[in-house]
Amino acid sequence: MKKIILALFTISLTSLTAQVKTPQPSPLGTNSQKVGMTTVSVEYSRPSVKGRTIFGDLVPYGKIWRTGANANTKITIDTEITVDGQELKAGTYALYTKPNKDSWEIFFYSDSENWGNPQKWEDAKVAAKTSVKSYPVPFNVETMAIGFNEIKGNSAHLELIWEKTYVAIPFEVPTDRIVMASIESTMEGEPKANDYYAAAVYYLNNDKDIKLAQKWIDKAVKQQKKKPKFWVIRQQSLIHAKAGDTKGAIKAAKKSLELAQKANNRDYINMNTVSLKEWEVEI
Repeated sequence: MKKIILALFTISLTSLTAQVKTPQPSPLGTNSQKVGMTTVSVEYSRPSVKGRTIFGDLVPYGKIWRTGANANTKITIDTEITVDGQELKAGTYALYTKPNKDSWEIFFYSDSENWGNPQKWEDAKVAAKTSVKSYPVPFNVETMAIGFNEIKGNSAHLELIWEKTYVAIPFEVPTDRIVMASIESTMEGEPKANDYYAAAVYYLNNDKDIKLAQKWIDKAVKQQKKKPKFWVIRQQSLIHAKAGDTKGAIKAAKKSLELAQKANNRDYINMNTVSLKEWEVEI
């Protein structure tokens, strides 16, 4: 009898706690992107067109929109970024927009915990704002998508596309400040070959002190003397060439070519061969 009562009690509890689970009509979407040294993430609900007219109808022109469905869309950044000359500190922001026919107003709102639009809009909570052009899309995009494009070392675009409309929000990240601080801190300690290599290549690619880059890459190669790497010596050749040391560049390129041939790496064989033809003509 006790077993029967216990079984009935268990069934009763199960029926009380059970819930019907169904798909959300606007499912949650997330996207995360590393831009330079900064991670930018977006969390949003993704509505679909479903045969409706979206912009100018379901989403009225000239009105603040939560930029998705359900809760407001959230943008999270782990370093400061710059939007249209305005600095956004690390943290989470609500992304609100005001669509118009040919342009959109964009708002990064410091209060990110709203279900849809805030009950009371407060201009003081707008951490940054900008205006961007909107572009027609020659096909239907059924489900709203937010992502990243035009990704460079110090900038990218946050893009939104839905129905027949596309907008892009440019932003910049403090890559150079972070990298330079890292280089300075590392060089004050006991840098290893990979540190010298990374710093030298960064200086090469970002038009910084090429003589200092030359010094660092030579140290990197010297520390790797027992196990030279063709890609490191390839960068040594490029740095020496940019520093005006053509003979040093040729010497390094020949060594890199030799090692690349042993490794059967066609890309580096071709790159070194092209450079040698160019530099040997110069002398």
